Amino acid sequence: MWTVDCRYRRNIFKASGFSDLREKLKSMTPHRDDYKNRVDESNRNKKVIEGGNSTVRKRKHRESSEDELEYSDLSESREQVAHRVQSDIVQVEVFSQEECDIIESKIDEVVSNAEAGLYREHTVDRAPLRNKYFFGEGYTYGAQLEKRGPGQERLYRKGEVDDIPTWVHDLVITKLIASGVIPEGFVNSAVINDYQPGGCIVSHVDPLHIFARPIVSVSFFSDSALCFGCRFQFKPIRVSEPVLVLPVKRGSVTVLSGYAADDITHCIRPQDIKERRAVIILRKTKPDAPRVDQSHSSPERPLKAKRAHRRADPDAAHRPRVLEMDKEENRRSSSSSRPHRRSNSSENYWRRSEDSEGSRKVKMRRH
Repeated sequence: MWTVDCRYRRNIFKASGFSDLREKLKSMTPHRDDYKNRVDESNRNKKVIEGGNSTVRKRKHRESSEDELEYSDLSESREQVAHRVQSDIVQVEVFSQEECDIIESKIDEVVSNAEAGLYREHTVDRAPLRNKYFFGEGYTYGAQLEKRGPGQERLYRKGEVDDIPTWVHDLVITKLIASGVIPEGFVNSAVINDYQPGGCIVSHVDPLHIFARPIVSVSFFSDSALCFGCRFQFKPIRVSEPVLVLPVKRGSVTVLSGYAADDITHCIRPQDIKERRAVIILRKTKPDAPRVDQSHSSPERPLKAKRAHRRADPDAAHRPRVLEMDKEENRRSSSSSRPHRRSNSSENYWRRSEDSEGSRKVKMRRH
């Protein structure tokens, strides 16, 4: 019976026109070959040309369509973009070492005044490894925005940040006017960014609806770099390969306009801040730039000393800060090294919880 059945199946197979079972299976599943071809093609597309050297970059997942463009661009395209950025940047050596020393001492005075609480509330913006000091005009950005996204930034109301210090006019702005970098009367906003080693500022474009062009910045304390076309990722922090890395020397002036200011993001990477670095950013706000709605903002507060219990120290803001994640790690390590003791209050706390819940057991976490 089994022999008859096998003969019957062979006759049916020959009648189908296939001499090999593998050919028949292949004809029944053509999508498998298509899938294999697509996989081979995608593997070939992962070969990226960087700096003239061909390397294969393995990617575990696709992050976005923008990411696809970033990795698939050939070196010629990146070079063209870099050339467009470079063509709209002007760098000038204006300030001597002696002038830098004087200006840097003035920046230290700003830090001391901030530590003593001598500035208005919105003049000082503190962040890990970076402090901002707004003068003349300040604006909301980042986490301060009620609605996130480009175009949502708003200027503070007039008088909510301190005026531009006299020394900025006398030592910086006047020198730039005399050097032909900016016209007289251009600057009405000055921001001092003070970075500690490892500090950074994420990729951004200075708000087009708030600031006129060009964007002028002067660097102090140390050399660094300004990067264009980067993408930041966090936890841990990492930065993609920039389209252009622009070296920025102490005492140099960098002027951004056109494509470099409007059509590509710029940033400062953590690896480019190896020593303390400060930059004075000089800009002009547009006459029609929107301001914070007065009906939704808090009333103007008088000058008051912030953290007045602390003695002013010019170097206080420039010591390495301990981030919250480091504090938590230190608390864990210190608590694990000490013998665990339970106080009467904690025992009563657990007893009250058990009484309130009856017989039901509840796992509670103590903080």
